[in-house]
Amino acid sequence: MNESTGRRSRGRGRVRAAAAALCLLAGALSAAAAGGSPATALTAPVSLTADDLSTWQTNGIVWSMAASDDGVVYAGGTFSTVRPPGAYAGTSEQPAVNFAAFDASTGAPTGCSLSFTLSSGTATVRALTLSPDGKTLYVGGQFGSVSGVGVSNIAAIDTATCTPRTNFKVAVSATVRAIAVTDDTVYLGGDFNSVAGQTRNKFAAVTTGAALKPWTANTDEVGRAVEVTPDGQHVVIGGDFFTVNGTASHALAVVNATTGALDKSYPGFIPNTSTVQDLTSDATKFYTANEGTGGGVFDGRIALDLGTFQQVWRDTCLGATQAILVHKGVLYSGSHAHDCASMGEFPDQPRKHLLAQSVDDPKLLPWFPDTNDGIGEPVGPRAMAQTDKGGHHYLWVGGEFTTVNSKPQQALTRFADGPDTGAPWVPNVSVSTVAPNKVDVNWQTSFDTDDGELTYRIYKDGASTPVYTTTGYSVFWDRPQLRWTDTDVAPGETHTYRISASDGINTSAKSPAVSATVAAKAESYPARVLSDGASLYWRYDEGTSTFAADTSAGLENGFLRNAPSYRQTPAAVSGPSTAIGFNGSTQYAYSNRSHAQTTKFTVETWIRTTTTRGGKIIGFGTKTMEVSGQYDKHVYMLNNGRLTFGTHNGGGRTVSTPAAYNDGAWHHVVATQGSGGMALYVDGQLRASNPLYTTNESYTGYWRVGGDNLATWPNRPTSDFFAGQIDETAVYPTALTAAQVSAHYALRTGG
Repeated sequence: MNESTGRRSRGRGRVRAAAAALCLLAGALSAAAAGGSPATALTAPVSLTADDLSTWQTNGIVWSMAASDDGVVYAGGTFSTVRPPGAYAGTSEQPAVNFAAFDASTGAPTGCSLSFTLSSGTATVRALTLSPDGKTLYVGGQFGSVSGVGVSNIAAIDTATCTPRTNFKVAVSATVRAIAVTDDTVYLGGDFNSVAGQTRNKFAAVTTGAALKPWTANTDEVGRAVEVTPDGQHVVIGGDFFTVNGTASHALAVVNATTGALDKSYPGFIPNTSTVQDLTSDATKFYTANEGTGGGVFDGRIALDLGTFQQVWRDTCLGATQAILVHKGVLYSGSHAHDCASMGEFPDQPRKHLLAQSVDDPKLLPWFPDTNDGIGEPVGPRAMAQTDKGGHHYLWVGGEFTTVNSKPQQALTRFADGPDTGAPWVPNVSVSTVAPNKVDVNWQTSFDTDDGELTYRIYKDGASTPVYTTTGYSVFWDRPQLRWTDTDVAPGETHTYRISASDGINTSAKSPAVSATVAAKAESYPARVLSDGASLYWRYDEGTSTFAADTSAGLENGFLRNAPSYRQTPAAVSGPSTAIGFNGSTQYAYSNRSHAQTTKFTVETWIRTTTTRGGKIIGFGTKTMEVSGQYDKHVYMLNNGRLTFGTHNGGGRTVSTPAAYNDGAWHHVVATQGSGGMALYVDGQLRASNPLYTTNESYTGYWRVGGDNLATWPNRPTSDFFAGQIDETAVYPTALTAAQVSAHYALRTGG
């Protein structure tokens, strides 16, 4: 296996090659040609594309995988047939009873066919590991025979002949879930309490000739993973347990490879609600895959130093990690990750089942192929294996999924180092003519499943040659706004702009043309908002996209969710502007960037509605794709049309207007908090205030417009989401004065 490190299947034994060097590439990305601030992104060499390759399928769950140096991939699990790629379940199937072997480069079955069965009950294969010389495949699970040859939950397969080794037989009392192999020893973990008639609780070791060894690492609960350190001196074990040889150590321990005595225990290191599902290692570190249930769980990955056995890093994504594998300095994992906010990554979002991280840093890398959860105990991916063949690197993934990259594909898929065929998304583009004698071209950075840094080319007035080229870094949850200012224009001229995105190999289509007529003088209302220091300013002049462009220098674009009504007229203020309409149930916007607590702030927007169901107009919350768990700094409308401004400090603190504003007219709404307390203005006048409410809740969150959670807040309306039109939303890092608020309102034209 060239240029690859780490275990190719669960329980892989001694690492046979040193870790490939990890190269971190740092680049300053230009956020804008004028007024933008540069961002720096670190990338790692994710050598695999996110494009899934044509692969045969099983009709059930793949629990374990192993891959040989000569490009054979073995899959074990709970299934009875395999079928070609693209074939529907029940069609073109071939028998494959809980085991199959495939060509790594074609995805098709080899001639190796074995049947793992049980006289009563359901047989399953849960562990596959090759010997260091590749001549023997060790198989663990729950089964009583291999192609008619009697065994007891563990078997050894001669890989040259694809037949069970009759000289390897040992009785294991219950399911074997993990295997690691050295030149002379087979370590196993599982549910068992005896091996070869002797007491061995959950972990044991036998010779490669099936003789029980005195090695003892007894645990009180199930063993799920086992890994021999590269120097052969230690064995890392993982599972559900709380004690090892009577000493407290939950879910993880390092024991002596000869005796089983504890070398390192981990009491309290992993929460009691979590377990270790998988282990792997490279030349300097070993890694854990963790799953938890209930409150306070740990579901992510941990990297530990092989010299000290101390933690190097851990991520805190939620989502039941099942499988991990190291390849070329990157840790790949299979899970159903759904919240990585605690480590500064995506806060909720739809589940992502395949992730990549540098072995030196838990930060997620730009590699996002995906599966669904699938069947059985739905998680999605359950096993990984890696090998090379024909000059290409292949990563195989098995599990219980039924789709891969949104296409039907059951239980098996594979990825390679090429070709890369996926183009980035078409950029979302908006233009602004707030200032005279120029056009600001704003766009939301695109998403590419296996590239973070993309190149953008801007085309003006239908030209085939770009007028401007730049780069930007983005991932699916963080798509920063970029800006280029065109000053080669004159008042009264109309120009069109289109943008493409490229990963260096594939280029998106050009975006639909957007046009702008150059202004001769500044628009009065937005000019005042900007001069008063807005750090976020959404004008909602886009059409049919997910992009709410930020007109301010902060470039904090918004994501528009669930297709709100674009380009509503008349707008709240004068000029070439439109509003946006929300339906009061599913539609809203959220900021691309997360923020720590702001102790002083202003939120400002215009609303027009006749709703009698109320709803949140603007606020701050911890989630983007779901309703938030923490939420305050918000303005919401009651069923009767009155407005409430609320912040949280040990409890809800609110001020409310005496009058209703659901009369179908445009109304200017401004809420401020600072050292002078809370104030709520409507149509330029102070309507409610409290000088004592000077603080709010501290948490990291996102600005949301149009809806979010309102549970437990006073006079909670029927709907948490606002039905009506919204325009000219701005957020300031200061509390605007009454004079500033009045001046803004005075620049209105109404509708």
